[in-house]
Amino acid sequence: MPHHRRNKDESNNPELSIASIGNYVFQKTVGEGNFAKVKLAKHKLTGVEVAIKIIDKTRIDEKKLGKLYREVKIMKLLNHPNIVKLFEVIETKNTLFLVMEYSSGGELYDYLVVHGRMKEKEARVKFRQILAAVNYCHNKRVIHRDLKAENLLLDANFDIKIADFGFSNYYDPESKLDTFCGSPPYAAPELFQGKRYTGPEVDIWSLGVILYVLTTGCLPFDGKNLQEMRESVCRGKYRIPFYLSDSCEKLLRKFLIRDPYKRASLEMLIDDPWINEGYSDSPIKKCEEEVITTDESIIQFMVQKYKFDREQIIKSLDDNVYDDTSAIYYLLYNEK
Repeated sequence: MPHHRRNKDESNNPELSIASIGNYVFQKTVGEGNFAKVKLAKHKLTGVEVAIKIIDKTRIDEKKLGKLYREVKIMKLLNHPNIVKLFEVIETKNTLFLVMEYSSGGELYDYLVVHGRMKEKEARVKFRQILAAVNYCHNKRVIHRDLKAENLLLDANFDIKIADFGFSNYYDPESKLDTFCGSPPYAAPELFQGKRYTGPEVDIWSLGVILYVLTTGCLPFDGKNLQEMRESVCRGKYRIPFYLSDSCEKLLRKFLIRDPYKRASLEMLIDDPWINEGYSDSPIKKCEEEVITTDESIIQFMVQKYKFDREQIIKSLDDNVYDDTSAIYYLLYNEK
């Protein structure tokens, strides 16, 4: 939840300012929004740093709460090297704590603000990772609907981690959605026009905006206010800087097509010459789903070091409950 101002109407929920929860000790606040904040924390047993999204349930209505539980359900479904991992879910009457992978490199947005645009070779590395993760989501029938530079995090190895599935939803190729989601500079024209959409095509437009931002350091569509932004996006005209390669320009023109039915599909985009320049394999083959098989060495370590019951560990993993037991397993697995 970057770049949101703190809501002046303070909550009376004391759990928002506690020093620890479960096996985690809070260190500092790294993000803040209207009804949630993200804190850096350390796991007491393993010492692993995590990001904990703390949601104040007293300040959201039933509809938003339903969307929140959908976000959690979707995050449990996703397991990809370029998507932020969910480790544990802790819920009280008034608060929901989502324990997630911590990306120490911060937002891609902030990196670009400091360093400026990326050279195409560097942008290609990042964009292949983004494409692989979004393709993985779409294959799971999940759309993100808020893809932007602020929601692309960098880990300690400078690899991409897609974050914030707050606007995500399941989609059905045979039916349409109608909710306007996301950030206006990254939103597809059909969203501004109030048209119904299937799902993947709005993510594909946002990917085009992200590619433009990576390679130029600025937004393709802008405006002083929402109305100007809407006009800019719906017009679909953007400037191609002189330093962009012809192959990058051609790729952008496949993404940023106003008519969603003419916009390229991910299958077409993944085979694009610019995407694969310097690579012998497609970005999808490189980043297949991480299949977490039960690692016997981690189970043995947990039994010996932390005195866990072996059957309890296996049950926690099999039941997909995301409790303190499976959290330790996933934290250790992630650190391997």
